[in-house]
Amino acid sequence: MEKIKSQAKKEIEEDINHLAEEGFNLSSISENDYNYSVNILSGKNEVKLLVYFGKKGVKKVLQGNKETEYYHKINDLIFGKNLFGFKENEIDEPSNYIGTDESGKGDFFGPLVVAGVLGDKQSLIELKKIGVKDSKELTDSVINKLAGRIKNLVKGKYEIITINPAKYNELYSKIGNLNRLLGWAHAKVLENILEKHEVNEAISDKFGDEKLITTSLQKKGQELILHQYTKAERYTAVAAASILARAKFNSWFVIMNKKYNVQLPKGASIKVETSAKEVINNFGRDELKNLVKLHFKTTKKIL
Repeated sequence: MEKIKSQAKKEIEEDINHLAEEGFNLSSISENDYNYSVNILSGKNEVKLLVYFGKKGVKKVLQGNKETEYYHKINDLIFGKNLFGFKENEIDEPSNYIGTDESGKGDFFGPLVVAGVLGDKQSLIELKKIGVKDSKELTDSVINKLAGRIKNLVKGKYEIITINPAKYNELYSKIGNLNRLLGWAHAKVLENILEKHEVNEAISDKFGDEKLITTSLQKKGQELILHQYTKAERYTAVAAASILARAKFNSWFVIMNKKYNVQLPKGASIKVETSAKEVINNFGRDELKNLVKLHFKTTKKIL
């Protein structure tokens, strides 16, 4: 391990020298449990270079806004224009990684569901064959059918966390920020999969700073290399996770509609407001906490 650690230190020092010669402002090197890191600064622009060291060797990762010219300039200097091998606009994906996605964050009624799928070379091929793609492009009936097939294909290699409204409202009152709550839930999904399987890469949809997830990861996840992309559902394991999350989200509505003898709508609209008022009239204001996300502006409108 010391040899790999020494190699990582040497590589980040070489990169720092190269970037300094190009005129970039750099912080001092930070030594962490599983990597060396340095911040590359220019006004409001900031990119972090991390050089990981572990059982599988040395790996470099850039963190920052991948849509900026600043990020791409640094990426090209460190990796070469055609050498990075894992750019956002490419359709190739790792042969072994965890994809995570969520459902319900924009819906007034219903839970927040986060799912993760560990895809390997064979299962990724099989997932594509059965029609796995972004759940937003599929009908609910197709989603519900595909969810069962996905679970059969990746038995023991998926995780679903459902935060029902009552628990969601409790957590939100403590955390006070949806993205931080999402970061915690994504990290929990990753940790649960890592408890059973060894994998060193993950992809999630970009909902905020990568630190929202990485700082929530416990010991098992500290060596995990996380990639966050906009429209990450084009990666197969992320798409599979999006389907599992949506299917679980849909099932909550089936159960609640029967329990309350109402048709609770999804999303956030006038129809949603009307249904929420109906719930208050029939079951009382206190029952809302078990059905909706109270921090939404809709709550003030209906009360």
